[in-house]
Amino acid sequence: MSNLIINNLSCIRGYNQLFTDLSFELRPGEILKISGTNGTGKTSLLKIIAGLNSAESGSIFFKNNDINDINNKLGIFYLGHLNALSPELSCIENLNFLLELGTENFNSSYVDALSMVGLNNYENELVANLSAGQKRRVALAALFITPSKLWLLDEPFTSLDSKGIEIVENQIKKHRDSGGLCILTTHQVCSIKNLRELNL
Repeated sequence: MSNLIINNLSCIRGYNQLFTDLSFELRPGEILKISGTNGTGKTSLLKIIAGLNSAESGSIFFKNNDINDINNKLGIFYLGHLNALSPELSCIENLNFLLELGTENFNSSYVDALSMVGLNNYENELVANLSAGQKRRVALAALFITPSKLWLLDEPFTSLDSKGIEIVENQIKKHRDSGGLCILTTHQVCSIKNLRELNL
């Protein structure tokens, strides 16, 4: 089973206890929206699940394996609220870097993904020349390529217009409907139905 199981997770940053004894389970075909004011640990939780940060205590299992198993991380896609794009690279080079595929053989799926987020003919454009919204779309284009079952999306709608938000929401719903799992944070109104919600 591709369930994500969080057991008694606690997180401390500096002198602040962000959350303690947090437990939940997410099953294939489910989306979890994490809510809470700034500083409650939403981003920290996603980074811990992604294996980028460590928890103070507790355990995380995905597909019956500890989240820190290197092979398990291949099934997880994390998109932070910052785009993590390199301005010196083109859109398609940045997309390749985000997906960590380590290849220079950019196939048509990369171009198609950029097209799906409204960036037709932008594949060779340097990211330095893009607007904030276009940069976010480059990062979000990875959602149209990644084979990962578990998506961790931190403020995915930041800097997007209404059309961009609709495109991303539809891709998240398609991922859910194909048996994927998704955890997202957002301060914006989300029109996706049948979400589970967790308030930190």
